[in-house]
Amino acid sequence: MAAIKFTTDNFDTEVLKSDKPVLVDMWATWCAPCRMQGPIVEELSDELKDVKVGKLDVDENPEIASRYNVMSIPTLLVIKNGQVTQQAVGVHTKEQIIDMINA
Repeated sequence: MAAIKFTTDNFDTEVLKSDKPVLVDMWATWCAPCRMQGPIVEELSDELKDVKVGKLDVDENPEIASRYNVMSIPTLLVIKNGQVTQQAVGVHTKEQIIDMINA
């Protein structure tokens, strides 16, 4: 299963009202570190069955990025029960991301 494309239109339903933890990769097409993080996020979307994994393009959805004070990308958010439980900026390994989700 590929990572879900989160947008302003589906963010509340797919992320905030999710009954599972959600990993959100905030990224942009022009961002080289984001392109490094992307394949790791895609891999996790295939491997993690109890976590919803998706990507949000900050250029296409600036209001969501602004809502979470995202100033640098890539930014990873772990959202559980509608609340951010973990946030990290920069490229992270698969193990680091799994640790964030399980924290």
